[in-house]
Amino acid sequence: MGDRARRIGLLASAALLLAGCSSRGTRLPSAAELEGLYGEGAELRVNGNVVDVRVDQDPAQIRRGGTLWARVGPYIFLFSPQTEELLQRFPDVAAVRVRTYVGGRQVASAMLLRDELTSVTWREAVRRVAKARLEGTRNPAHLEDLVRYGEDHTRFEYAPRFREN
Repeated sequence: MGDRARRIGLLASAALLLAGCSSRGTRLPSAAELEGLYGEGAELRVNGNVVDVRVDQDPAQIRRGGTLWARVGPYIFLFSPQTEELLQRFPDVAAVRVRTYVGGRQVASAMLLRDELTSVTWREAVRRVAKARLEGTRNPAHLEDLVRYGEDHTRFEYAPRFREN
């Protein structure tokens, strides 16, 4: 009788958990909620439970800065207050992926998973982006620092010509 009662209890618990899961519903951002989030030049869409961001990067940046500027592109957008807010507002978004393009060709891609950064590491990521944006042209070490940080915290890919040898 003890085994039977325990099994019935487990089945009842499982049924309640499943009912609770199915009644909540999924909350993902709509196209209207994504519009303009990263500025006018970015295109956003929801692909499953991933928010995809497409950004066209200025070809002059790549001509001047080469591989480093190609690789830093996604992290400028990914480690932003906009991404942090997006993940906070929409708990069903599992990740945000930023893809940068030059002349219609994908240059770089980085995907940040929802739970990768804590509040402390978010502040650090935003600080690194600010340094890279403000001082990166004069001091490329800030760009390199952001790329290393991004590679440590995302799933990334670069077009073959922009990969390290």
